[in-house]
Amino acid sequence: MTVSPFDLRLAGQTVVVTGAGRGIGLAVTTAFLAAGCTVVAGSRRRTEGLDRLLRQSADLTVVEVDLATPQGPAELVAAAVAEHGRIDVLVNNVGAVRPRLDGFLATTDADWEWTFAVNFTAAVRATRAALPHLVATGAGRIVTVSSVNARLPDPLVIDYCAAKAALSNFCKALSKQLGPQGVRVNCVSPGPVETALWKGEGGMAATVGRSLGVDPADVAGNAAAQAATGRFTTPAEVADLVLFLASPRSGNVTGADYLIDGGLVDAL
Repeated sequence: MTVSPFDLRLAGQTVVVTGAGRGIGLAVTTAFLAAGCTVVAGSRRRTEGLDRLLRQSADLTVVEVDLATPQGPAELVAAAVAEHGRIDVLVNNVGAVRPRLDGFLATTDADWEWTFAVNFTAAVRATRAALPHLVATGAGRIVTVSSVNARLPDPLVIDYCAAKAALSNFCKALSKQLGPQGVRVNCVSPGPVETALWKGEGGMAATVGRSLGVDPADVAGNAAAQAATGRFTTPAEVADLVLFLASPRSGNVTGADYLIDGGLVDAL
């Protein structure tokens, strides 16, 4: 039988997605379900988007869990293994950012600890919990959503940049250890994305706009204009890249960090 070149060969696989309630995580969850996967979605609370997917698919399980807590990621992984007996793919997506409008000196230890817990340590803990199951498959895959800010330091989000830089470095180092065990580890680093993190009521554009006394739409427009394409990336575009890296179609790709930023980053 001839296999379509567009078939990612993911059908029947079990996928764990962190931060799946909205934005990129919801798009990733939707895309894996469309590819025929069973998805265990971790979210701090049920969302309208997840409820809609639950009505549409029996292959989705939603686990309400705070992934920023020490036990949260392990609880999510344990729920997936208890229900399905295996994990083929882990997508470390959970993340959040708070603009530091008053500068570095106003960014407290608690601010730094929160940022690293959400954007770095959650992925470390989820990976630690899932790794024995990924190794057991002989062909496990980890795809982590990092950020262009891992390589574009910005004082407005100084703690977020540091956490994402640590996350990308962690994934690269881990890929070297796990390659001989058949587990591939890759990163996806988006620029600004059409999500609530950027365009929601409490998002970057609104927060910075209020601080500067300008229209949030102008803040978002200025950010989009920095990309060569002149626009934000969509969550579905990020999800497409995540699925490719999670699929057998990406073959020998490991330790890579793929920018999806509309040409925002100038350096090669």
